[in-house]
Amino acid sequence: MRTFLRKIALLPVLAVLLASCHDVPEYADNPRGNFEALWAILDEHYCFFEYKDVDWQAVRMEYSRKIDDRMTDEELFRVCADMLLELRDGHTNLVSPFDMSRYWIWEQYPQNYDERLILEHYLHFDYKKASGISYGMLKNNVAYMHYGSFSSTIGEGNLDMILSSLSLAEGLIIDVRDNGGGILTNAETLVARFIDNPVPAGFIAHKTGPGHNEFSESYAYSIEPARGRVHWNKPVVVLTNRSSFSATNNFVSIMKTLPNVRIVGDVTGGGCGMPFTGELPNGWSVRFSAAPIYDVDGRLTEFGVEPSEGCRVDMTEADRQANRDTIMERAFEVLAEMAAAQ
Repeated sequence: MRTFLRKIALLPVLAVLLASCHDVPEYADNPRGNFEALWAILDEHYCFFEYKDVDWQAVRMEYSRKIDDRMTDEELFRVCADMLLELRDGHTNLVSPFDMSRYWIWEQYPQNYDERLILEHYLHFDYKKASGISYGMLKNNVAYMHYGSFSSTIGEGNLDMILSSLSLAEGLIIDVRDNGGGILTNAETLVARFIDNPVPAGFIAHKTGPGHNEFSESYAYSIEPARGRVHWNKPVVVLTNRSSFSATNNFVSIMKTLPNVRIVGDVTGGGCGMPFTGELPNGWSVRFSAAPIYDVDGRLTEFGVEPSEGCRVDMTEADRQANRDTIMERAFEVLAEMAAAQ
């Protein structure tokens, strides 16, 4: 996967090379020019137009009518942000000095995670924290880890200590609810502790031209096991909700393929495109999905990864009021089922 990420790092260079192959229009630093620049950047580099059935030309016509050279920066920002919402993409953000646009659809779904409930009624405030991972022991001799953000780099030594301290447990719950993503190499580091041989992780393609369907052939990438490190070979349950996004989405997609792992909770929030950044004449930046990542079966998971069969569950309000986490309780049941099947 490190080779894969090095290739991803070349995307900005590829974009420059592509731009050199055809005339690049210059846009004025006024409302019309900035609007057209934003539309054109997405038109050439965004990767999910066809998958999401977005008629980008029609979108341009609709929002272009709202542009007026007498409008304020705030008014321009709102029109541009509304246009980007048509992409239905949590990786797409317009960033100005005064605001950042966002498509965070998971805010509309059940939260399905209450940190205080877990800390007080499951861990009884008896837990440790290292490399962004909170961990400890639960009932039924089950170990627990909550990884709140893949932006928190996992130290290999820290992970050795975490897994060693939990090694007497019969099963492990990895909670990535509310993990909005971060750095893919951190997902690789964690997956590598649950495999003994290289495993396929998926496929990636990149844009080869400005056309909406101009992509390279997709190529496979894999993850290597962590050599000489502490591994976990017992049953694992990964807890998810709609706020499990981006790098977390990829992590869940890969973990779901492992034989001793089950995914419990809600569909993940999605986000399977590698981000790319462009700049408008006025200095605003736009971040968006530019390279699609496919799962091991060649499918896009832009709209989320389903839990394992029979494992989709929401937290009920009755359980919440009783200081029970419905998804956690289902995880205990699934671990018991996995142990019985061994």
